[in-house]
Amino acid sequence: MTPYLTNAAAWQESWDRQQEAYLPDREHRFTAMLDAVEAILDGERPRLLDLAGGTGTISLRALRRFPDAEVTLLDLDPALLAIARATLGDRVTVVTADLNRPDWSAALPHREYDAVLTATALHWLPGDRLARLYAEVRDLLRPGGVLLNADHMPDDGLPQLSKRLLDRARDRRDARYAAGAVLSWSDWWERAAADPTLAPLVARRHEIYPTGHSPEWNPPVSWHLAALTDAGFAEVGTLWRGGTDAAVAAVR
Repeated sequence: MTPYLTNAAAWQESWDRQQEAYLPDREHRFTAMLDAVEAILDGERPRLLDLAGGTGTISLRALRRFPDAEVTLLDLDPALLAIARATLGDRVTVVTADLNRPDWSAALPHREYDAVLTATALHWLPGDRLARLYAEVRDLLRPGGVLLNADHMPDDGLPQLSKRLLDRARDRRDARYAAGAVLSWSDWWERAAADPTLAPLVARRHEIYPTGHSPEWNPPVSWHLAALTDAGFAEVGTLWRGGTDAAVAAVR
């Protein structure tokens, strides 16, 4: 683990910069999500689940806001989890599990959480599986607990404007990639694969995802609200929106 401890902060920063190139308002959604967590807390030590948490982006920000929080991070990607473990140390319980499996929650250290947070991750799941996952997450929340999911969720009423926004964002992003201002997703993974410590984990990742995280599926926000309602949440709504992205909140 020593190489991870030496290089983890740099890899964590590199991941953030790569993600920010794709999501310029990334921190805004995190702030809105953590504001919602703060609103539902009852003064007790918060227990949070960072779902499909990758390198621990949400966990790190949650611990800054709630230093005494009890945080669980769950993901399947071995390379990203290595960065998370090295960066977070013993402040977070890190769990490896596959959200495509209905028994994924068996790996968790707790049966009940105040909040479950996830961002730009669940669009890799097919629709029928995501709908079932919403119901599974509901069962993990205490009464009054909240699920927060920020992802690509276009507004149904703005199809043509949404397309223009996406085209504009793509062109701006491609220009930055071409100029070398930031790393693209593929460039970041090429660098990780060239790192002596991360390379075997990247190879294992390719075995887990031989065709990538397909399918990438981005339904409108109305689909998520309907699926969350069908999953039995008491309150469901859009917490935040930035362009074609949104964060939905669902309270048990």
